[in-house]
Amino acid sequence: MNWIAVLAALSGAMAVAAGAFGAHGAQGAAVEWLKTGGHYQLVHAVAALVALQLGARGPAALFVGGGFVFAGTLYLMALGLPRWLGAVTPIGGAALIVGWLWLAWTLASRVAK
Repeated sequence: MNWIAVLAALSGAMAVAAGAFGAHGAQGAAVEWLKTGGHYQLVHAVAALVALQLGARGPAALFVGGGFVFAGTLYLMALGLPRWLGAVTPIGGAALIVGWLWLAWTLASRVAK
């Protein structure tokens, strides 16, 4: 069983739930945090599944993990946890960026062969 794929699927479900809560149950800044987190998490859940199909497990893991950290901190703030969690959000964003760079490197290496 590929646990990265399982986590990517759960990440997609979490993103949809966050988006729905943001659209129907949140107020104020929480709406934007849920919208932003849901968008990034959903995009990267799909990106992780595509990366896995391309045999790029490392980038896929960064997409899932980075998505959980990036979006998760926004979700937690939307639920009322301390705003200092916003300082952790960029760590997830950095993981997402590294995942994309790693995927690009992997694909470029294949083209060069």
